[in-house]
Amino acid sequence: MNQGTHPEELPAEVLDDVARSVGAEVTLLGRLTGGVNGGATRVQLAGRADAVLKVVPRAHPDHLDETLRAQRVVEHMRRRGYPTPAWLAVGATATHVWHLMDFVDAAPASELNACLIEQLMEIIELQAGQASEPYDHWSYAWRVATGRDSAVAGQVLDEALEHSLLRQSIARLSGYSSAVSALVERLRLVCADIPPPPDAPDMVHADLATPGNILVRDGAVVAVVDIGNAGSGTRAIDLATLVWYTFQDPLLDDVRRRLWTKILDLVGWEGAAVLTAAHILHMLEIPVRDRRHDVVPGVVERGHRALDELNSLR
Repeated sequence: MNQGTHPEELPAEVLDDVARSVGAEVTLLGRLTGGVNGGATRVQLAGRADAVLKVVPRAHPDHLDETLRAQRVVEHMRRRGYPTPAWLAVGATATHVWHLMDFVDAAPASELNACLIEQLMEIIELQAGQASEPYDHWSYAWRVATGRDSAVAGQVLDEALEHSLLRQSIARLSGYSSAVSALVERLRLVCADIPPPPDAPDMVHADLATPGNILVRDGAVVAVVDIGNAGSGTRAIDLATLVWYTFQDPLLDDVRRRLWTKILDLVGWEGAAVLTAAHILHMLEIPVRDRRHDVVPGVVERGHRALDELNSLR
């Protein structure tokens, strides 16, 4: 994911571009906490309510198009009652891409407890049948889990540059250590004969298990943010990320059982295996890429545990 830009680092041309787009002077009020990428800044628009500005360096030629895609997902889902803030404007300079959204007066969750996860499960149900953009997280998860390209399965699918680079990085994981190699091999064997998934019917948020993306007031989820990677697939993808999160706290064992049940109802055991394997591989890739060597053994242990638990449900 792209690292955000801190308020004190915002180029003047970005603020000028925002002001031109919204037709109002923009005043920086301070950086907001939460979110996975940082760079969210509370701003004041002259004569209007406060808003949130997120600015990231332009990473590739299609970056603005991808941000506009996310804006369309937001508009589509908000019409169906999905609790994500409205995007007020999207734009880009030669060096940065930005979007401006409504400010929500609520705090990012510090952690996800059973009550919040239950609420997220209800929110995820709003995603059913709401695929609106051809940004298929389900087919991508299958390619990650199996190590195969879509062309091998007789499909030809466009792939975002970020997804392509991630798959290349994941393909190198086995060289990190024997323990990582053994887990990767186990995941590949589980998914080896699973066919590619059917058409993607649901909207996928793709990062609902990051507590900072969940805005809470008085114990209730009032908004989900950081929707920039949203696309299509099966909503079981978002449920699978919550399964992974629950392994860190024994108090979440009961809610994890309900998550597994819902995932199996939606995509069956093979689909659950693909989504679980893909998520484990992503969770391995992050600390390996960042050289956080102390984190890797815990991810390996949790990966085996998740697969053991899924096997027990077969």
